[in-house]
Amino acid sequence: MQIDIWSDIACPWCYIGKRRLETALADHPQRDEIEVTWHSYQLDPTLPEHYDGTEIEYLASRKGMPEDQVRQMFGHVTEQAAGEGLAYDFDRLVVANSARAHELLHLAKDRGRADAVKEALLSGHFEHGTDIGDVDQLVQVGVGAGLDEGEIRAALEDGRYQAAVASDIDMARQIGVTGVPFVVVDMKYAVSGAQPPEVFREVLDKALAERTPAVEVVQSGDVCGPDGC
Repeated sequence: MQIDIWSDIACPWCYIGKRRLETALADHPQRDEIEVTWHSYQLDPTLPEHYDGTEIEYLASRKGMPEDQVRQMFGHVTEQAAGEGLAYDFDRLVVANSARAHELLHLAKDRGRADAVKEALLSGHFEHGTDIGDVDQLVQVGVGAGLDEGEIRAALEDGRYQAAVASDIDMARQIGVTGVPFVVVDMKYAVSGAQPPEVFREVLDKALAERTPAVEVVQSGDVCGPDGC
């Protein structure tokens, strides 16, 4: 079974959704048969490489909301994150364009380290104040996840994964993604948003049930079984 996930590094609900999906998968009997693929999505591709201001100032400006309302929103998200064992710190968060972080994620995907890098990027951005637009800090993230420093720097310098990032975003547009996280199971069933684990589990079980051939007995006669004929 294939699970495709569109998400942005700069999306607080995407990290919460990742944890909830992991909870749904943790004890699933078919866990070893399920492959998760991360896809790029940018909530604000027009964001400068680095924004000279806080996350509160950025969202208040972008959404036209009072700063107090943004703080209340952060409080709610932080509470939801804490429920998943995540320690969000919006005061430390560095506002930056996520494009380079997505390029790093595609390199990690090619090297079989996508989930480790995705986890490190999300944790760094929301919990530890990592600048996801800074090459040196992205190198630290990648090396910490087992990637080669020289290859990371070369990939981010020559932009070899920019087309892959653009392709993910274009595919999201084609299938109607308007917000993230957006989880698609076997390219058939979609779950929008950071839903509770039981919602993810229900969709997984539904998709798996449809994969299992169902034999309908249309006529019954004399048979032999373990206890005789």
